[in-house]
Amino acid sequence: QVQLVESGGGLVQAGGSLRLSCEASGRTNSIYFMGWYRQAPGKERQFVAQINWSVGMTNYADSMKDRLTISRDNALNTVYLQIDSLRPEDTAVYYCNAKTYGLQHDTWGQGTQVTVSS
Repeated sequence: QVQLVESGGGLVQAGGSLRLSCEASGRTNSIYFMGWYRQAPGKERQFVAQINWSVGMTNYADSMKDRLTISRDNALNTVYLQIDSLRPEDTAVYYCNAKTYGLQHDTWGQGTQVTVSS
């Protein structure tokens, strides 16, 4: 099994930036994708960004791709999400996600709150 722990959320003013981190532990050699989703109050969880764990190919939500950078440090088993030019509508709980060989379901972190004030 893989465990995920997010950090880096907080309160930021509109126009600012944040870098979220997600550290994986456990059977990290089974990971093939890691990514981020977010869920705003009263809304469904939505895809934000994803990175292939071995070759580093990335994929971003079209609505946010100009403001996002996802990266990874395989040695630290950590994935990062840089969000620039934050907007109040970016306020949400951001969840780390891992897709692993041998499991049909995704693994999720506990989430980290991002609040953007206007």
